[in-house]
Amino acid sequence: MQKISYFCSGILMDFIFIKKQNISRMKTRFYVFCMILCACILTISCAKEKHFLTDAKYREEVHEQFLKREQMVSGRHHSLFAVFNRPDLTLAEKEALEFLYAYMPLSDLGDYDGTFFLKQVRASLQARDTFAWGQTIPEDIFRHFVLVYRVNNENLDTARLVFFNELKDRVKGLSMTEAALEVNLWCRGKVTYRGTDGRTSAPLATVRTSWGRCGEESTFTVTAMRAVGIPARQCYTPRWVHSDNNHAWVEVWVDGQWHFLGACEPEPELDHGWFAGPATRTMMVHTIAFGKYTGTEPKNIEKPLFSRINLLANYADTRQVKVKIVDLNGNPVPGAKVQFKVYNYAELFTISENETAPDGTTAIFSGMGDLMIWANKDNLFGYGKSKTTDEETVIVLDHGNLRLPNMFSLDTSYTETYVINIPPGKDTKGIDEEKLTNFGKRVSKEDAIRSVYTSTFAKEEDAEKLSTETGLDSKEIFKYLQLSQGNWRDIADFIRQNKDNPRLFPFLAAISKKDLRDTPREILEDHFLHCEKKDPEMDETLFVKQVLSPRIALELIRPWRAYFQQPEKVAEIAGTTPSVENIIQYINKNITINDDENYYLCPISPVGVYELKMADRHSRDIFFAAVCRSMGIPAQVEPATGKPRYYKDGKWFDVVFEHDKNDNEASIADTPKGTLILENDKENGKVPGYYTHYTIAKYKDGEFQTLDFEEEPSAGVFPCTLTLDAGYYRLMTGARDRDGSPTVRTVYFMLPEKQTVKQTVTLPKLISRRIVYGKLSGEEKITIDQQTNPLLHWAREKGLMLCFVDPAKEPSKHILQDLPQRKKELEQWNGNIVLVTPEDKVTRAFNAKSFSGLPQQTRWTVDTQRELLKTLAQILHINIEDHFPFTLYINPEGEILYHAEGYVIGIGDTLLEIIALDTKQ
Repeated sequence: MQKISYFCSGILMDFIFIKKQNISRMKTRFYVFCMILCACILTISCAKEKHFLTDAKYREEVHEQFLKREQMVSGRHHSLFAVFNRPDLTLAEKEALEFLYAYMPLSDLGDYDGTFFLKQVRASLQARDTFAWGQTIPEDIFRHFVLVYRVNNENLDTARLVFFNELKDRVKGLSMTEAALEVNLWCRGKVTYRGTDGRTSAPLATVRTSWGRCGEESTFTVTAMRAVGIPARQCYTPRWVHSDNNHAWVEVWVDGQWHFLGACEPEPELDHGWFAGPATRTMMVHTIAFGKYTGTEPKNIEKPLFSRINLLANYADTRQVKVKIVDLNGNPVPGAKVQFKVYNYAELFTISENETAPDGTTAIFSGMGDLMIWANKDNLFGYGKSKTTDEETVIVLDHGNLRLPNMFSLDTSYTETYVINIPPGKDTKGIDEEKLTNFGKRVSKEDAIRSVYTSTFAKEEDAEKLSTETGLDSKEIFKYLQLSQGNWRDIADFIRQNKDNPRLFPFLAAISKKDLRDTPREILEDHFLHCEKKDPEMDETLFVKQVLSPRIALELIRPWRAYFQQPEKVAEIAGTTPSVENIIQYINKNITINDDENYYLCPISPVGVYELKMADRHSRDIFFAAVCRSMGIPAQVEPATGKPRYYKDGKWFDVVFEHDKNDNEASIADTPKGTLILENDKENGKVPGYYTHYTIAKYKDGEFQTLDFEEEPSAGVFPCTLTLDAGYYRLMTGARDRDGSPTVRTVYFMLPEKQTVKQTVTLPKLISRRIVYGKLSGEEKITIDQQTNPLLHWAREKGLMLCFVDPAKEPSKHILQDLPQRKKELEQWNGNIVLVTPEDKVTRAFNAKSFSGLPQQTRWTVDTQRELLKTLAQILHINIEDHFPFTLYINPEGEILYHAEGYVIGIGDTLLEIIALDTKQ
């Protein structure tokens, strides 16, 4: 129909031309006849084209939503919509594009063009036509989980096209199950796990680096699956409840059912992964379904553009958590915001959020443990633990700024301590050992392929060669080449081209490690070569970090500095005499706030915000800082609070935009401050870590927002002095029992303006009791350094910490990063530490020396055919399977006083406490 409308428009224009030229009536009739004949032929031709959206009603809904988005983004109309004028656009491609445009987040409307999206559509349709399984996939499954180019909040690229070409011959002719397993094996040869920051790299950038966190591994793997037409989605437990962490993995739709697998962690069968056991204990697993989704899974959120679907029942026992919100008089409160929270990283983290119905109720499906329910409306709030039965949990909005009987006012100081119960978990099925061993050989081959690639990364001789060429210090050069991984040649070129600029290395130090790994030289130069220090008196560190640096929050670095320095842009946004006041006025007048439609939370680029004239609040704040820095004005999005700020006359000023103001609030605020001094309780026996043991949260609009001091060094040194906005705060600490259940302590207090308040960070006391889980017989053997001895030999003097690890998997890597944090204390204990790799988990890429910083008494060994592991499992009457790491403490008497499957944060602390308790008794 699109082609017909274009053709009819052409006929009308030609007819007007004929009339104007006074062409004879006979010729006119003949010409019109020919045009009508062609139109008929075209109509018949178009009628034969297949619809991508076969349901007429759904197709009409999509089209209506598409037209709304077209009107909404008029500022980028040509970039986005010119693609619909292409004569080679098929009906199926047009409808697929309309579906994507109708529901895509603002970040995609702001930062990409129609040609990019057409390539994505054509690649998905090509995959469907190439592989046999493409014709078996239902339309709705294909639409939501193959066609869609975005997985989560990653930056977009053309990975789908690249991966298709690499994978098509490898999977062609396989069954759908075999193909899914083969794709994941291929992924292992490209990417492995390593922790990194919260910005999600694009799939091709992850390949270039060769590693990423679980969110990046799963984004990469879903993209690879979709590239060959296998429906896939990223599954995410926002936070574990038994351990301070989270995880993302992948589900694939194969032959009519969804199955799970570990991203870049291949197994010989579907529905296996190290996380299968922990997933039976979690309280939420969810994924985002792009567009209007009509699947049968329960939905935590259903919005016009997307749904957040609840997948927990695929992994764990579930129940419906029913909540009712009432006021002080017991009346139901409709429209209250209800957050379902779990304790993790020393804060209460929201795993789902709803709004109450007219009767004050809401509900979600969750696991079999406790949830903290937090409700608020109109600056009143209430909270409490959910009931573990089917009984409704009633929450009273009894906290707020009203002076009423039975109301806790916002200056009330009090302390609470409570225990959160967690689900017990269930056993999961294993895989035949012989099958694992044989498959392990294929995994080793993929590891070797990745190792060959990483061997091309920069070496010291590359830095020395560049040093000779540029005259710069080779050690400084190598630091940045090494950090840039597969992007090192771009960074080397950047260094080479800017060798004479004294700000070269400070500039590179001011961006993140991930920026070094995935930012092209041209983008770095857009910022480095278009930034002038206009005020010679400005502090150099301030200038480099808050003007010269393109790093503002966790957005992808894009070229925006030269763009905003164009004279017409300067005049439009900042005025003829550029000022912060003018920039704020421009944003208030021209940038519409729309938080709902940027639902993947991927920041829109500053240029995208300018062109769209629309943004979520976070992207707007980044835009503000980018424009200020382009004008030479120091500005930031403050890391701890997320507030936009700028620097003037030796002070930072908060910026409050019109959309966020309370009554009589100024646009530029010198926010009143107070001083908080945190002291470490002498009874703690350790130095509390931020996000490990404690957090601070500030009250705003009915809820407490955790301040992000993870990168603040002073937050780990006591006494700790912090200058904070005056207001109402919550200090939260927590400690986990051996089963992972946390005991939580919260202190609510006021921090008045210009006053100093002292608070003590007190960790909750757990009931310490010595438990003997099993005892060695003395016959158990272990071979270390080619010498075989009884296991008791290594425990006899001061005890033994024994840890079975799978070095290629995420949980084991966590514990190998955790132990160095207690290196000093573990070395003072001086008992033996033995890290054991099961024989079937040893790969070609494994190198014990790559795990640096471990206590000096650490030794490595291999467990042949898992003999020792099986023996210990029998003693403990447990089934280990692949639940690594598996950690034990064995005292000098051979008693097993501790064992844990999977990663437990702070395991070094836990072991030291158990050793101390055993020594006392």
